Amino acid sequence: MLQWSSPQAMANTDTVMASVDLLTVPEKVISALITDEVERWWGSSETYRMTGWSADPRVGGSWSVTVRTADGRWLPASGKFLEIEMSRRIVQTRRYGWDHPTLGRHETTLAYLLEPVAAGTRLIVCHGGFAGFPDAAAEHAYGWARVLGWLQGYLGEGMKAV
Repeated sequence: MLQWSSPQAMANTDTVMASVDLLTVPEKVISALITDEVERWWGSSETYRMTGWSADPRVGGSWSVTVRTADGRWLPASGKFLEIEMSRRIVQTRRYGWDHPTLGRHETTLAYLLEPVAAGTRLIVCHGGFAGFPDAAAEHAYGWARVLGWLQGYLGEGMKAV
């Protein structure tokens, strides 16, 4: 029997872990995560939208984006790619270019791990560097569950056998 697989996320005091099953190949998932394709799906009119995505997806390359909030603010974020194994693993830094209420401008490290599964791809997000920022970790866990839901909707609903 197949049932819908909802995104899952949790946090401890240092790391956020989130995952979702997607009905597509890893290459499409990577493209949705590290190209300007993020502008098509990452966000909603009620929360925020990604705009101005720019990336040089190679080790040492940089990326940047501006978040346009529902209330009209423009919030920049950026980072560097630390590891790239296309279709398997992307590791990058992330820093907000504004004073995030629970994280400030503290740099974190984000890993996208892709694992082939029977119905497509399991995406695991490991977002670390929240030591000393427990409220930010909890907030980002909630945020990653929402973001992975948007991605799942964009790429097609994920399903898993039960």
